[in-house]
Amino acid sequence: MKPSEEEQKTLRDAVYAALDLGTNNCRLLVARPAPADEGSAGFRVIDSFSRIVRLGEGLSRTGRLSAAAIDRTISALKICRHKIETRGVTRARLIATEACRSAENGAEFLQRARDATGLELEIVDRETEAHLAAAGSACLADSAAASVVLFDIGGGSSEIVWLGRSSRKPSGATHHLDGALRERVRFWVSLKLGVVTLAEKFGGLEVSDAIFEAMVEHVSEALMEFVAKVGAEHRCRNFHLLGTSGTVTTIAGVYLGLARYDRRRVDGLWMSSEEVNGAVASLRKMSYAERAMNGCIGAGRADLVLAGCAILEAIRRAFPADRVRIADRGLREGILMQMINADRAFLRASR
Repeated sequence: MKPSEEEQKTLRDAVYAALDLGTNNCRLLVARPAPADEGSAGFRVIDSFSRIVRLGEGLSRTGRLSAAAIDRTISALKICRHKIETRGVTRARLIATEACRSAENGAEFLQRARDATGLELEIVDRETEAHLAAAGSACLADSAAASVVLFDIGGGSSEIVWLGRSSRKPSGATHHLDGALRERVRFWVSLKLGVVTLAEKFGGLEVSDAIFEAMVEHVSEALMEFVAKVGAEHRCRNFHLLGTSGTVTTIAGVYLGLARYDRRRVDGLWMSSEEVNGAVASLRKMSYAERAMNGCIGAGRADLVLAGCAILEAIRRAFPADRVRIADRGLREGILMQMINADRAFLRASR
């Protein structure tokens, strides 16, 4: 059904914001819906923000968010609030993930952030996080694949989703999109480990072969139950992995030899298993100083990227695939799509 002129005007006037506060990063996207053509569920980004805040720094040892981490994060949230106000955002969803889920003082931090910025953040559960990651990046899955393993390597947790093929016929009605995605998510797991927790446990500055292998084994053990659960699922010749995280986008940037990270060249990139092997090997050969100087890594993530590579290696061993697709999109995009789809469905139901 083609959107009415009133629907199109209502959506044209809407401005959406999605904020993802993770263990390591604070990220914001502000967007308007794309022109409401038949079946369109997209959006156009009008502003964005990303800062490494390391909210979960030391959390695995102390169980609490530190004062310094809280101060860094609130400073970043103030910038987000300014962008939200300046852009005239009409609807927003602001989520916090593993660091706030796990910390003894997570709720206390959210209250302090609310008092300082006026922003209302919600702590989402692991299932919601996994589904939002899928909502934001599942569009990059090969439509010819009967199944795909989608993964999001975070700072404090890592979500892994088994995507099947939807039995629904393609439809222009946006209210079918969320239902189709729910049908595709056959299995999911959220591992309580990410690049920050792994690097704090094993070290991230200088990572020997033995330490790297120990990290891989640690993640592989955590994956065993999920691997057994999906063991009977069909994997056709088009089966592939779909990764969304700073780890995989960094690997893509290194593979492409980018002097500076370029999302346009990375998002949607296909890499063969051999190409991933080569990029990871290049990263592992770099010293900490070399990683810090690399334009696709930087000092803020130089001590975390090899932990991410170890998580990726464990996933690849558990689910061997000839191809990996790289997604520079995830929770924020999933949030935006869900809000826009819900509003379109509501407008049509209200006719």
